[in-house]
Amino acid sequence: MYIKFFGVRGSLPAPVTPDQIQAKISAVLERLTPQDIENEDTKTKFLSNLPKWLFGTTGGNTPCVEVRSKNGTEFIMDSGTGIRLLGKELPATKNNTYHLFLSHYHWDHIQGFPFFDKIYDHNAKLEIYSCFKDAEKFMAGQNTTPYFPPNAKWDNIKDHIHFNYLEEEKKYEIEGVKIEAHKMTHPGDSFSFSFEEDGKKLIYSTDVELQNSDFDRTQKRNEFFKDADIIIFDCQYTNPEAIQKENWGHSSFSYAIDFAELWNIKQLYMFHHDPTYDDKKLDSILNAGKIYQNYKQNFIPELHLAREGKVIEL
Repeated sequence: MYIKFFGVRGSLPAPVTPDQIQAKISAVLERLTPQDIENEDTKTKFLSNLPKWLFGTTGGNTPCVEVRSKNGTEFIMDSGTGIRLLGKELPATKNNTYHLFLSHYHWDHIQGFPFFDKIYDHNAKLEIYSCFKDAEKFMAGQNTTPYFPPNAKWDNIKDHIHFNYLEEEKKYEIEGVKIEAHKMTHPGDSFSFSFEEDGKKLIYSTDVELQNSDFDRTQKRNEFFKDADIIIFDCQYTNPEAIQKENWGHSSFSYAIDFAELWNIKQLYMFHHDPTYDDKKLDSILNAGKIYQNYKQNFIPELHLAREGKVIEL
């Protein structure tokens, strides 16, 4: 499987501000020495040694993740603002089908849908999958006046969009990829999805407020989570914030680490970043997670920060 992040923020988009860009430039200049700019090799070495929070950005778009199977089948996780960028990258291939999985219908997970090029391409087919029976009603309500102009109205695009209702825990298969849904705790509910191909398993689990019961080793959880290769998981809060914002529907990074460790998941991609956290803060959270693992002397899962543009081969 080929996996690429197009949107990693939660709640609302968080573009880098002019002040933040200026601060990054200033911090880079403070590190620069005459030896660093002697030639192209020294420049490249200098840039490659900069911390990731300084050289680049985590990204400000709301959730969207591309998953492509070995035979080229396109799966899309959520339609936050990142889906606009994905639409620009997808080739203009006639009669192509795109499989969009929606975890739930909070604004940050659907707000990019009207800007996804493929919904206006009548040579394309869009299959939408959801565990909510009113999925079409929710999506149609967004693509209507006064929110969007007449050419974006649902009636003008719905002829090549098809909705598929998924039952929790039921096993599905699309073009050789095994798929399953699992309900998680979030206001109004949210569903995680697993994708398995050739014995490799990816879990997309956004908008989750972990409960003590989630650590119970039930057969359902065991079948869904155990021994997965990668989990993309809601790590929106630090521990103090998770306590302050109880029942807001999101998890702290340390709780997510404990959860992935329990189910022996190999890699955890920290996802759904809080819009108030800048790149430096997010990098510090990743480091805090690694310190937490070192304290516990348990290094499963391998920790990563989900960043826009990051590609994973599984």
